Amino acid sequence: MTETESIVYDVVVLGAGPVGENVADRTRAAGLSTAVVESELVGGECSYWACMPSKALLRPVIARADARRVPGLDHLVQGSLDAPAVLAHRDYEVSNWKDDGQVGWLDGIGADLYRGQGRLAGPRTVTVTGPDGEHHVLTARHAVAVCTGSRALLPDLPGLAEVNPWTSREATSAKSVPGRLIVVGGGVVATEMATAWQALGSQVTVLVRGKGLLSRMEPFAGELVAEALTEAGADVRTGTSVESVRREGDTLVVVTDAGDRLEADEILFATGRAPRTEDIGLDTIGLEPGSWLSVDDTLRVTGSEWLYAVGDVNHRALLTHQGKYQARIAGAAIAARAEGLPLLETDAWGAHAATADHAAVPQVVFTDPEAAAVGLSLAEAEQAGRRVRAVDVNLSAVAGAGLYADGYRGRARMVVDLDSETLLGVTFVGPGVGELIHSASIAVAGEVPISRLWHAVPSYPTISEVWLRLLEAYRG
Repeated sequence: MTETESIVYDVVVLGAGPVGENVADRTRAAGLSTAVVESELVGGECSYWACMPSKALLRPVIARADARRVPGLDHLVQGSLDAPAVLAHRDYEVSNWKDDGQVGWLDGIGADLYRGQGRLAGPRTVTVTGPDGEHHVLTARHAVAVCTGSRALLPDLPGLAEVNPWTSREATSAKSVPGRLIVVGGGVVATEMATAWQALGSQVTVLVRGKGLLSRMEPFAGELVAEALTEAGADVRTGTSVESVRREGDTLVVVTDAGDRLEADEILFATGRAPRTEDIGLDTIGLEPGSWLSVDDTLRVTGSEWLYAVGDVNHRALLTHQGKYQARIAGAAIAARAEGLPLLETDAWGAHAATADHAAVPQVVFTDPEAAAVGLSLAEAEQAGRRVRAVDVNLSAVAGAGLYADGYRGRARMVVDLDSETLLGVTFVGPGVGELIHSASIAVAGEVPISRLWHAVPSYPTISEVWLRLLEAYRG
């Protein structure tokens, strides 16, 4: 081990994924010296094993599905996808798992990168053990931001460790198409990867413990996605749990709680996430290793004056874009406190309050059809004690939908707070709806009254005209 080096920074960031990068960007923009510590690739889970590779796999799947619904074009796209070309493009989109470009960006904003395992060693102190055994001690004048993200959580099943199951990482980085793939889970990772690999040539079986897919969205979202997966050739089984997994030669054998025996080449478990906090020294500051970190709306850890937890690790909204939003809020709060401002803007929707985490979290599921939602579902709003009304519209009734695709199938719902006549939540399901959701996010986050939305005129003929249909249905 080389001689220990001790350096003082204004801010130390643990984790160089999109969240850590955005914290560093905001603190550097405020003139604060910033160190970033990363044990893997700069760019993090999203860039190499989640958002980017999964969407690279899904884009040709969705484009082909859309083209097959367009008269005059449909007969040209009936063949199989070129799987090697799709996988090669996926490799390109993740820079072949090299982070030179991301490192260059960090350097460009003036942040110092330390490669290695970063661990807290008491208040405001982080030690870094580098890949070659070098050791650094970093001290933060103002803040340490934990941005280490989350990892896939595998269930405790007999025989699981011996079969080398896929997690989201293997599912997005696989070098070949498995002949038979079992997907365990019914959430976003499960549905997206089932969609991608079925279209690329796998025979996919989806095993869902609950009643349906995408249980955190409106029920019709999961129903339409399950229907489409089944039509594509996948076997979707709800109310089904895995009892055991083993390999017999090259064949993977799964036994369900109903006693069914299923065979496959690979199995993907998409059954939850765990915080990557088990080896970052939380015990040195009185916190539990491996735990989620509770924070206030400025993203400061409960009970601390200097520790922030941003992104997945705080368990508020496990989405890259939401983590980046939190990073912008946290960066502003860190800078304001470093400047000594007596009061921060921590009221709802203030500059230093991550209010959208509670009221306006958007998400797009890139299945066929796409499912997109923001804010509260009807059930969530009712459970919160709000006086609400749900308004539903069949998307196929919108002129733009019929032009977009022959036989377009989709649905939209808005949840209206009857006391304020503003929107608490919006859900769209159908081809191409992912690009609609930001308009809904603006309406929900902006608390735009129904009376004003009536004056937001959608262009004709677009799918966005669904907004007019929803408002007409509400007004009667």
